Amino acid sequence: MNVEVTPLPGIGVRKDFALRNGRRVGVVTHRDGKIELIVSKTDDPDACQAEIPLTTDEAGALANLLGAPQLVAQLTEEHREVPGINTRQLPIKANAPFDGRTLGDTAMRTRTGVSVVAVMRAGQVHPSPTPDFTFTAGDLLVAVGTAEGLENALKILRNG
Repeated sequence: MNVEVTPLPGIGVRKDFALRNGRRVGVVTHRDGKIELIVSKTDDPDACQAEIPLTTDEAGALANLLGAPQLVAQLTEEHREVPGINTRQLPIKANAPFDGRTLGDTAMRTRTGVSVVAVMRAGQVHPSPTPDFTFTAGDLLVAVGTAEGLENALKILRNG
């Protein structure tokens, strides 16, 4: 996928790519920090059909929605030939037992045999989190383990 980066003098930077149908989808990051999701018109890829302003939190949530499944799919594909190994997204919900606590506090690996290989937060991937990595509501943990281990890991994150 070819992402084009276009400086917009006095405004910021546009980053976009072409869909199969020729329409372009991208993001304009303004110099003042504003973020806009943009979609071009079908018949004119240089003209916007929609401009959707996003807060930083909204942009992060959208990135998590789009990025975490892609990361999980890639890991699943890589583990396809290893019987018994699965990859799953595990959410940290607001007011959950580990919201504001560390990976080490979960004792996840010891209790379930599951490894947390990355954390998706606000559109950023944090690979190989250390035991002192502090979780925040909205985080998506990308975990690898057995089906049973992953189910137990989810229970730990929900119930403590």
